[in-house]
Amino acid sequence: MQNHRVVVTGLGVCSPNGVGVPAFKKALEQGKSGIRFYSELKKLKFSCQIGGMPLISEAVKSKYFTPLQLRNFNAAGILYGVAAGVEAWQDAGLAIDEERCDFDSGTIFGVGTLGVDKYRESIYKVDEGNTRRLGSTSVQQTMSSGVSAYLGGMLGLGNLVTTNSSACTTGTEAIFMAYERIKAGKATRMLAGSTSDGGPYVWCGFDALRILPSKYNDKPAEASRPMDANASGFVPGCGAGALVLETLESAQKRGATIYAEILGGHSNSGGQRQEGSMTAPNPIAVKRCIAEAVTDSGITASQIDVINGHLTATAKDDLEIQNWSEALGRSGVDFPYINSLKGMTGHCLAASGSIECVASVLELKHQFLFPNINLQNLHPEIKKVIDISRIPIQKTDLKFNILAKASFGFGDVNCCLIFSKI
Repeated sequence: MQNHRVVVTGLGVCSPNGVGVPAFKKALEQGKSGIRFYSELKKLKFSCQIGGMPLISEAVKSKYFTPLQLRNFNAAGILYGVAAGVEAWQDAGLAIDEERCDFDSGTIFGVGTLGVDKYRESIYKVDEGNTRRLGSTSVQQTMSSGVSAYLGGMLGLGNLVTTNSSACTTGTEAIFMAYERIKAGKATRMLAGSTSDGGPYVWCGFDALRILPSKYNDKPAEASRPMDANASGFVPGCGAGALVLETLESAQKRGATIYAEILGGHSNSGGQRQEGSMTAPNPIAVKRCIAEAVTDSGITASQIDVINGHLTATAKDDLEIQNWSEALGRSGVDFPYINSLKGMTGHCLAASGSIECVASVLELKHQFLFPNINLQNLHPEIKKVIDISRIPIQKTDLKFNILAKASFGFGDVNCCLIFSKI
């Protein structure tokens, strides 16, 4: 069995607080929120009338799509995924052969809900008897694998081209699956990431569940409050993140920029047993996922310097901290530094893990920690477990080597990755 080392050589992102890696990195450093008020949500009588959506200009669209491709195009998730994926590919310095496909390169690009606006548009036309006016691309804009299919064609990928879907764990899982494929010698490089549609037809179910904040419609930037005692639910978001992974040997041979190495990881499910359910994690499985990721990486728990948590600004934040503490056997001032991107972006659902992995890799490469914005009053149960000094509230320059990133999703599914400076 082969055992290739796997490194990150390209990054791309479409985030509510920054489209493109340079803008996103600047937003991280400044603690800039991308959460805004949307009058459409107010008109539709949503309790939560705010969200995080990337600001996509016409210039960005024309950079990645031809005018012909944009005709009758109404699939934001594919737009986000293509923009992030192509940016990552170009960032890695990889060429696109217009004649031949590259059998050494593939993509695993995850989705949650895709093509909702196109579905809605199509349903109205069908109900009006205008099926013939749907256009020739309605299928590819609404099929779950639409984003990986678009990317596969644009980049000429000839290895595995597929889509995964595991709720909020999707992005982290896609990266882990791509890592495993390269490690096993089945691909030289993989474009890994995830995307998520946004807007009322995606966010409505969460609003109906009453798990979104409703008291911050007039101050959206303050609404997402991970680990805060006054957190009142997650702010919905959307976007996409992408990483190019490849063998260390290939990266060195190309003279590519290496952002980080993936040492290992683990994914599992809690089976919706014990305290686990469709919407809540089984703590036994979460702790096992973290511990197995550490073991798979060939490190000890004491070597983890930083955690980029899932931490959604819900009632489960304190349980997540407890799980990390027990899984790593660390607490108080001995606990790793920890932060949550969701204070700035909201919860980008299926895209959250990949966007947060891009943020994690930027932190490692540039040796800083982005701040936990809106954290004014640390949750008392969290305060019992870890020291507040481990939770940066301002951008913090830090020399560190190893970062753990985990995501936990609906359906009681988990994934944890261990990134290392190289």
